[in-house]
Amino acid sequence: MKRSADVNRECRSEHEGARPRACRSELKLGRLRKLVSGTTGSEIAEAALVLPIFFMLMLGIYWFGRAFNVYATINHAAREGARVAVAQTCATCTGGLGPNGQPSPDTIATQIKQSLQASSLDPTQVSHLTGITRPACNPGSPAVSCSVPVADPHVCVYYNVQLQPAASLPAGSGALACGVSVQFQYPYQFFLPFTSINMQKIMLNAGVQMTGEY
Repeated sequence: MKRSADVNRECRSEHEGARPRACRSELKLGRLRKLVSGTTGSEIAEAALVLPIFFMLMLGIYWFGRAFNVYATINHAAREGARVAVAQTCATCTGGLGPNGQPSPDTIATQIKQSLQASSLDPTQVSHLTGITRPACNPGSPAVSCSVPVADPHVCVYYNVQLQPAASLPAGSGALACGVSVQFQYPYQFFLPFTSINMQKIMLNAGVQMTGEY
């Protein structure tokens, strides 16, 4: 029985139409053997080094992208709550309403809850910072404390406060604006094995302020 190298040599030397099937099959097998024998252990070692880094990079892109998505979602929910908060319903009614007939903190929290649930976020995970006050809209009035709803989510609502100017505006520019501020926090946990931030929980802050309609 002839060796494959001899058969390949004969296939190359003979006319193409002499033995087409045998020559083609032997040439294909010869190329395959050359490809397999040419693979060295260094390529396997390189793959073993590169693949874990590649998968960690893909996981990092996913979890950091998810963190940005959650941050955008909670700020959207806070914006929806602030939009409800500035809507004046009754200038003389007080039952179940905030100052100047504004919706109560529970009404605002309900709107925020619906926005969070629409994005598959758990409203019971919402928390707020305590002990923080905001300057009152009326000069000389005491600082305004946070109004917290009874039920979840426990957001922080500030009624009739001075709104903080945008960071892009120079200090002291523009007239004093008054309105409502809604703030809360939502936890987020990373899952990145073999890293220092694996299973580490961070608090994402959501805060929106809107000019009052009163």
